[in-house]
Amino acid sequence: MRDHPLARRLLRGTTALVLAFLMAPMLAVVVLSFSPTELMVLPPRGVSLRWYEDFLTAGRWVLATRNSFVVAIATTLLATVLGTAAAIGLQLGRFRGKALLVTLLTLPLVTPYIVTAASMYFAYSLAGLAGSLAGLVLGHTVVAVPFVLMAVLATLQTFDANLLRAAASLGAPPWAAILRVVVPNIWPGIAAGAVFAFATSLDEFVITLFLAGPGQFTLPRQMYASVREFLTPTILAAATLLFLCSLIFLLASEALRLRSTRKTQP
Repeated sequence: MRDHPLARRLLRGTTALVLAFLMAPMLAVVVLSFSPTELMVLPPRGVSLRWYEDFLTAGRWVLATRNSFVVAIATTLLATVLGTAAAIGLQLGRFRGKALLVTLLTLPLVTPYIVTAASMYFAYSLAGLAGSLAGLVLGHTVVAVPFVLMAVLATLQTFDANLLRAAASLGAPPWAAILRVVVPNIWPGIAAGAVFAFATSLDEFVITLFLAGPGQFTLPRQMYASVREFLTPTILAAATLLFLCSLIFLLASEALRLRSTRKTQP
């Protein structure tokens, strides 16, 4: 059926319609972000960068952007280390209950974020972490680790365990074998997991709403506050920049996947 000309045209047409349906709202936001007035109408009555200037100069937006990147970078580092270590232990270790442990570690992927955020809020309040930067980073790390874990586990499926045995036979201690043999061979998966962790933290809103204090306003939370208080096209400029960041992350992840695929092919 796929080789039939009519079937190919139908498939391409359906794909184009689905993509248009998914992209139309975001493209409308991008166009409206260049509006010269506060009135949001399509098409905009002219072209202006005033809302991008407001985003880059207004103190509340600059602070929120800085907080978002600080939290995202810290979350990425912590989630990448924890997720990679867990993936290596699960893949190379031999013990009972491995499948159950993988399920538990990936549970944040299927648990509603409102449930996770509420649980974190009560637990972190008891530990004195609610409303702190450390608590916010730990909260984002909880939901970012599963992405790193799954990406690294997928890459480890193609890793040849005989390389570790060879390193051990040459006298390499376990930590040296992991750092010098395993990590260099699975770095595309680690990098892809780090990209997903960074994107997850940068876009996270629900957990931030529960855990962040007055001084930890991130970009998504500031966008929410702007919608509630006074809606201006500045929020559209912020949304456009977040969209571009997500697009860059997607392209980077795809490039890493292709590089990993070429490396494993004979």
